Amino acid sequence: MRRFLNKFYKRQSFIYRIFLFITTTALIVYLFPKGGIFKYEFTKGKPWQYENLYAPFDFAIAKTEEEIEEEKKDITDNTIPYFEYDTIVSNTAKESYDEAFNNYLKVFNQTSARDQAKLFGRILLNDIYRYGVLQSTSPYDEQRQIFLNKGNEAEAITYGQILTSNEVTNLINSRIDKSEYAKFKSDFVALFYDLVKPNVKLNERLTQSTLENELAKVLTTRGGVSRGSRIIARGEVVEGGKLQILNSLKAEYESQVWSAKNFYWIVLGYSLLVSLALMMLLLFIRKYRNDIYENNTQVTFIFFNILFIVLVSTLVVKYRSEYIYVVPLCILPLVLKAFFDSRLGLFTHVITVLILGFVVPNSYEYTFLQIIAGIVTILTISESFKRANLFISVGQITIIYIIAYISFHIIHEGSVSNIDWTTVVLFVISGFATLIVHPLIYAYEKIFGLISDVSLLELSDTNSVLLKELSDKAPGTFHHSLNVANIAEAAANEIGANAMLVRVGALYHDIGKMANPTYFTENQSASGNPHDVLSPKESARIIINHVIRGIEIAKKYKLPDRVIDFIRTHHGTSTVYYFYTKEKESNENVNIEDFQYPGPKPFSKETAILMMSDSVEAASKSLKNPTSSLIDSFVEKIVNKQMEDEQFLNANITFKEIQQVKKVFKRKLTNIYHLRIEYPE
Repeated sequence: MRRFLNKFYKRQSFIYRIFLFITTTALIVYLFPKGGIFKYEFTKGKPWQYENLYAPFDFAIAKTEEEIEEEKKDITDNTIPYFEYDTIVSNTAKESYDEAFNNYLKVFNQTSARDQAKLFGRILLNDIYRYGVLQSTSPYDEQRQIFLNKGNEAEAITYGQILTSNEVTNLINSRIDKSEYAKFKSDFVALFYDLVKPNVKLNERLTQSTLENELAKVLTTRGGVSRGSRIIARGEVVEGGKLQILNSLKAEYESQVWSAKNFYWIVLGYSLLVSLALMMLLLFIRKYRNDIYENNTQVTFIFFNILFIVLVSTLVVKYRSEYIYVVPLCILPLVLKAFFDSRLGLFTHVITVLILGFVVPNSYEYTFLQIIAGIVTILTISESFKRANLFISVGQITIIYIIAYISFHIIHEGSVSNIDWTTVVLFVISGFATLIVHPLIYAYEKIFGLISDVSLLELSDTNSVLLKELSDKAPGTFHHSLNVANIAEAAANEIGANAMLVRVGALYHDIGKMANPTYFTENQSASGNPHDVLSPKESARIIINHVIRGIEIAKKYKLPDRVIDFIRTHHGTSTVYYFYTKEKESNENVNIEDFQYPGPKPFSKETAILMMSDSVEAASKSLKNPTSSLIDSFVEKIVNKQMEDEQFLNANITFKEIQQVKKVFKRKLTNIYHLRIEYPE
């Protein structure tokens, strides 16, 4: 049991990565929409690239969305609406007519004249209420056929036969003007104004119910294809009816494949493909970014970002797949480049796009667009800590999206007349959404303890609290750190290392000297050297302890781990040679470990550059009457000694790069000492 536990503890980092790999794969597969995948990929307007395709089973040809919508529109336009005729209102008006007539038209004294006028008005009232008066107008054409319900009977008429209030007024005026009662027009108008009330309204419930019943009868298919029939031949262009049949076969195939019987097999297939993609990413990290591979926090960060992008994209596909391009996928390479490097950012982006290709519509088009956008992101973004650069990069990404989308549309449709500008707007929205990368990077720094160029820029400010304290307590060390920062930054730029990280590491690498500044030569005055009263071993311990004190101060001020790495490694496991030699003069049995720094050795290009820069700059102060040849041999001697001591054994820096670094050191030191050609007097 104890042996098992020991093995477990030794391999816990590897076991965690396996657990992370399995968990991420399972979550991604769980997020995938539950549907099968058609085994053929085809694009409108492109030749069929496979062998002749025959129908594997009987299936119906599905109508296109446009055809279904057109049929529904025709039904909506031609469905006969129902109107309700209120007979109570019309009967009340007719029953009240005689009394109202006697009240408004008292001018008729003779019985025969009154009867004639009353008959004229009754006929007019009957004409008005023949089809009724509308309570409110409806959006129908006058020639539109309608059903007018009168009690239990429905009469088919045109919408224009029902009178509106204005038409009633016009009808009354027209009839009276043409009759012998024109001089009594005002009395008749007053009579009908008081008498006539609207009595016809749209029966919305019945009309809508009828419409829904008719729409429910719309067929989503037309015709069918029998098993064994040839659907398309190799080389035949996918368009028109062929495209519709292929889409129908694809939909039917995917619905049949994803069944209770095949569920676990399809899940297994998805799991294998996703795990294969993630495995390629892990192998890439292990082979080319081993320092990241060994850091479980950083591996977790990468997998978390992949899972987050997949989560957002699958949710959009599930609920509104047409909005898939609004997901700002280019955030992924931007974030990874900010914390790591361009190559890892692009590789991770490509792997993520390939995984999403299983679930998004038009997977080839989507994959092409997103990979191109990712490449543009990596190529265009530089010095991401500058805000203007991000805006410029986002603008370029958006333009590339739009150009690629329009190009695909031209290939599919053969013209630009019917471009879906909504999709273009989605690309613009996606571009704006990409701008959240800065606050996202800040959040990731706090959550995962990482460091970005933005934070490095802030740390490089010499007015920061810690650097001002270093300047006050140990001015010589502060000046030394500035010189080392300039030399190391130039060397990092020469070999393509992270120059900003090296500069920050150089500025903070000797902050431990603040604890005992006078014990270091750069801070000593002419009053004396405190080491004169100490033994070599005690002096060495004070010198070595500045690394430990530096780490403690860095953690107190919450400096990032990547900066603390420079403090920890800038002397590696080298020896405090001066005091070691001094001790050896009086003690032949001296233990060299008492005079060695605890390490570790530099484990990256950046930490290796700082170690060389620190040693060269510090030792250069001892040069008297420096010349170009003296500087050359001096640099070679120091760096070669570090190489002989295998200080760079764990750093991914090559001999060629070390030679380039030496050249930079020689050039910078020559400039510092202002060496010029001696001219004759």
